[in-house]
Amino acid sequence: MTAIEWIIVFFAGAGTIFSLFAAFGLMRFPDVYARMHATGKNATGGVIMSMLGTFLFFLLQQDIFLGTLLLVILFVFLTTPIVTLTVARSAYRTGVPMDEIGIEDELKVEYAKRRQNQTKENQS
Repeated sequence: MTAIEWIIVFFAGAGTIFSLFAAFGLMRFPDVYARMHATGKNATGGVIMSMLGTFLFFLLQQDIFLGTLLLVILFVFLTTPIVTLTVARSAYRTGVPMDEIGIEDELKVEYAKRRQNQTKENQS
């Protein structure tokens, strides 16, 4: 195998391992917030590395430039953190409980202040 083929295998293999870690995190972590973290970080890395390996394969082995793969990488890189944050925030606002082990609820004080300010404004 050439060095280019080893690089392609590295990216494809690393993407597979990242995606496998995301699946394990989804099954093993105790609450929705930890699961969101595992799937958001690892699945993003897995998809990006797999797509990068695919892009390099077609570019270097087949001499085909696939700009759509670069757009997919950019789209996943930009949207997955936003979607993960939105789902975690909606879970928090609807009262999905956190696991007690090692969790400090930093948003509790912030949301309590916002609620007090909103009730003061509504009473005025």
